[in-house]
Amino acid sequence: MQVRSLLLLLALILVAAAAEAGKNKKEKAKKDGSKCEDWRWGPCVPNSKDCGLGYREGTCKDESKKLKCKIPCNWKKKFGADCKYKFESWGGCSAQTGQKSRTGILKKALYNAQCEETVYVTKPCSSKIKSKSKGQ
Repeated sequence: MQVRSLLLLLALILVAAAAEAGKNKKEKAKKDGSKCEDWRWGPCVPNSKDCGLGYREGTCKDESKKLKCKIPCNWKKKFGADCKYKFESWGGCSAQTGQKSRTGILKKALYNAQCEETVYVTKPCSSKIKSKSKGQ
């Protein structure tokens, strides 16, 4: 009986210690030593070439920070990786230009990015003819 209660007490101590350690990690993550709230962030600058891992610099009054960031290597859009848009479906193929287009409306601007409210993108029409079903 005493062994059981000793094991139970030990288990409760371990659970309490684990909960306290988790709380300390969260507090450290939130508290970075800065009291400034009006941070201005620059664009993500890749370490090499035009995509991949990089950093973003931020300033607030006389403080500055660098955050890690990533630009996907398939991201070649002129409106930047910090501007997120909701796009409609692709339109039909234009016989005159050989391209199809669609419009995107700004959904979110990350890190105070300067984004256009509406963007228009085009791409070449596919030369392949898609069949509706192969079973027929």
